[in-house]
Amino acid sequence: MRNRTRGAIAAGIGVVAAGALAVTAGAVTSGSSGPAKDPQAAVKKSAVKEDFNGDGYNDLAIGAPGASGGSGYLAVVYGSAHGLDPATRTVIDAKMLGIPDIEGHFADKLAARDLDGDGVTDLVVQAAGGSGDRLIALWGAKGKGLSAQGAVRLHDAQRMAAGDFNGDGKQDLFVTEYMKENKATLLQGPFTRDGKPAKVQTLSVTESDDEALGLTAGDINGDGADDVFVSRAMEESARPGAVLLGGRNGLTKQTGKGPEALPATLGDFNGDGKADLAYREAPGGVVEGPWTDSGTVKVRYGTKDGLGSRTATFTQATPGVPGANETGDVFGASLAAGDVDGDGRDELAVGVPGESIGSKHKAGSTVLLKGSADGLTGTGAQAFSQDTAGVPGVAEAGDEFGGNVRLLDVNGDGKADLADSAPGENAGAGAVWSVPGSASGLVTGKATSFAPGDLGAPAPGASFGDNFNGSTESPLWGLEEN
Repeated sequence: MRNRTRGAIAAGIGVVAAGALAVTAGAVTSGSSGPAKDPQAAVKKSAVKEDFNGDGYNDLAIGAPGASGGSGYLAVVYGSAHGLDPATRTVIDAKMLGIPDIEGHFADKLAARDLDGDGVTDLVVQAAGGSGDRLIALWGAKGKGLSAQGAVRLHDAQRMAAGDFNGDGKQDLFVTEYMKENKATLLQGPFTRDGKPAKVQTLSVTESDDEALGLTAGDINGDGADDVFVSRAMEESARPGAVLLGGRNGLTKQTGKGPEALPATLGDFNGDGKADLAYREAPGGVVEGPWTDSGTVKVRYGTKDGLGSRTATFTQATPGVPGANETGDVFGASLAAGDVDGDGRDELAVGVPGESIGSKHKAGSTVLLKGSADGLTGTGAQAFSQDTAGVPGVAEAGDEFGGNVRLLDVNGDGKADLADSAPGENAGAGAVWSVPGSASGLVTGKATSFAPGDLGAPAPGASFGDNFNGSTESPLWGLEEN
């Protein structure tokens, strides 16, 4: 199996000029003292978990692993009362870190957590390929944001998921290692600034020649400790996934097998306090394609005993879901869970990067499925593309809009906002959209967008938006070639 990289794809939302890397981290000027005071302010502030500058707003980290001939960089755009503002950002590449053995695609994966327990979020960055898959910790700082100062190598790993897996209130990192099929490691926090975890647990997550394809974390059984779902494969063939339940002593593998899944995410779609697993079904049991797949998303609901058997299925033929179930749409190629309307139940953002918009092949779209007391539903679903009124840009062939998605409250109003990328924009430079959440769902008329040139970052071949902090694995190898 291959690490995910994307080639150049023709598209564009305007001219994006390449420039030298700019580092302009700092407190957001508007609302830098934190969210406006209201009856739920304390709840909103406590929910903030991805705040690299300590101002009370979640921030968005964006990977651009294809930039500069594949050396890559990451960008952080900071949240504020007005949402993401590209004028307040930090851009970091591997050359700034002072760690000489980093090779490969920097920012191929990102995970945001407060590793050292200082109250400010840090970022784990993967440099994939080259001499190995390195994990690097970058430290956040109150009033300053993320920086390369003091960066340290944590571990070598192919897959990672962050969360509190032993329920002690400290943030941990769970990793699996390439070509060591049965080896996984739980690095328990807090971490020291030289990268040392408080405790280490080793365990197995695969069987025979299987390897971990992706990891996603959330509290499936509602006991206060995060759990992990491991999607697995052997070469191009999908294998049943595994569930690891968290607890006081770390992670324990649950008896039984999970579904054959490609990207997967955990969210509480029925509001019962237990995370449910949403995943794209592997078409015909195949991982790398086939890109003729229309796409099927399934949900298995969490129970007090772990992942339950109750399952719901969604396609673009499901009543209420906009669009049509068409060959090559790849509905569910990317997935993200978050409470968009603030009702206490998560929604599911579903990327459809293979969707044709009119005659524009693989222009891409995104669908939002709503949560309800009974779980995820097609009723009231939303869909939009770059040709939707109010959404910046123009849908063009090969954009792959919806190539990656993330739901994260970046304006502090208690409702998750959508980050949506089109890694194929502007001949593979890529771009990101931010769409605010509201009580009635996503407000596409207030969407904003930005590209590498807006951050003073290199554009050619960057695949800007290839991944976000905490986004799910989205194995799209070869989609752009079909």
